[in-house]
Amino acid sequence: MDNAPQLIQERSAPPATLVIFGASGDLTRRKLLPAVESLARHNRLPSQFALVGVARTPMGDEQFADSALGDRSLLDKAQLQGGIRYVSGGYDDPETYKRLAETLDGLDAERGTAGNRLFYLSTPAEAFEPVINGLAGAGLNHPREGSFSRLVIEKPYGRDLPSARELDAVVHGSFDEPQVFRIDHYLGKDTVQNVLALRFANSIFQPIWDRSWVDHVQITVAETLGVGTRGGFYEHAGAMRDIVQNHVLQVLALALMEPPASFEAEGLRNEKVKLLQAIRLPTNRDIADLAVRGQYTRGGTRDDLMAGYREEVGVDPLSRTETYAAMRLNVDNWRWAGVPFYVRTGKRLPARVTEVALQFQRPPHLPIPQDQLTGLEADALILRIQPNEGISLRFGAKVPGHSFRVRTASMDFSYEHTFAEESPEAYERLLLDALLGDPTLFIRSDEVEHSWRIVDPIIEHWAQDNSPIPTYEAASWGPADADRLIGRSGRAWKNNI
Repeated sequence: MDNAPQLIQERSAPPATLVIFGASGDLTRRKLLPAVESLARHNRLPSQFALVGVARTPMGDEQFADSALGDRSLLDKAQLQGGIRYVSGGYDDPETYKRLAETLDGLDAERGTAGNRLFYLSTPAEAFEPVINGLAGAGLNHPREGSFSRLVIEKPYGRDLPSARELDAVVHGSFDEPQVFRIDHYLGKDTVQNVLALRFANSIFQPIWDRSWVDHVQITVAETLGVGTRGGFYEHAGAMRDIVQNHVLQVLALALMEPPASFEAEGLRNEKVKLLQAIRLPTNRDIADLAVRGQYTRGGTRDDLMAGYREEVGVDPLSRTETYAAMRLNVDNWRWAGVPFYVRTGKRLPARVTEVALQFQRPPHLPIPQDQLTGLEADALILRIQPNEGISLRFGAKVPGHSFRVRTASMDFSYEHTFAEESPEAYERLLLDALLGDPTLFIRSDEVEHSWRIVDPIIEHWAQDNSPIPTYEAASWGPADADRLIGRSGRAWKNNI
């Protein structure tokens, strides 16, 4: 029997055309085009590949190619050479889609893209419906036999459960669910996927991954930046819609779900949905005890004074939009019943960090005298998603010396220092997955609905609450109410990040 290790075949995209709506926008410039460049550089795109930009901004093919490629040497790459086009027009104008269809047919003939199309909606949410209807009106939603036509949709996917359902009705009126790829770039991060590897590729952690050993879990998504130039958008979103409904709940689902029977896409997504279904839905009378909001005010230092949220461009001077949100969630299933899950996110916090921290139960009896313990913290497993990507295991250890003293120590795993391989950017990984038709790291329709069911009651409660919104100084860890939220049970936020 041959026991030699089998080489893993590198994944490469099939012949296809990537069509980006909103091609002149910020997301396209900062994330999507660099992802295409990187895929080309790493030979993940075939020579039968084409890129088409669609936007209202007037532009020619050559001008779009110039803006698309930061590295001009990539024009010599077979994957991109002569394969970049641009279609200018309104998203609600049928002529735009007629010209797009002609462009796509021409690329099929010239470059052999085989009728495969990936339509990426990098537009404001209000353009989703006219673009989808325009594609359907031109017959671009139905692929030829043996080809594919897929739709990638950016968040926000609705602004609440009713609007998410309305958007689903529009999407499913033209595209079947297997054609739809709802993107959350957090799921494209290697370190988020490493949560799955840690849990299901190691037998050592599985026995302690439940209510018998875990005291509580904290999930933190903290940003040091304010809203910047996104004030107008953020006024209609807020922290709960912008981060909690998607990023936070997706990370929570991966960390807490049951082991799937297989790593097939539907097996994994089924378990995520089961976990979201098990989260206890907040009721109006409980919200004051389990959810906290806040808004940053001017803060920092004399040399680095940061503006308050209401002073940002595009923000209402009397705004009640939350830039910070924290919640306590309960999962009503066999594994996690009784374990509180604390999640928080905020802008203008002291550190940029995304992490999941599982704090374990303290020993039932500690025979070591208190004066021999030097700031001993509870054992914890900390999954650092960004930055300094890696894993820390926190435990008590004896301090070297003649006396017996115990203090907290850590064992650390660092992605940067362990692996020589370059980690792809999240959009790079997700674009390749969509081209390959792999939906594992994309969000299914029922996942979206269950996420909105969790946050909607809180958003509605805050909208009806006329009391002053709690505030926190920029560069602090959030409002005092957040400390009280977790402090009621004798616990504290992990702020020593």
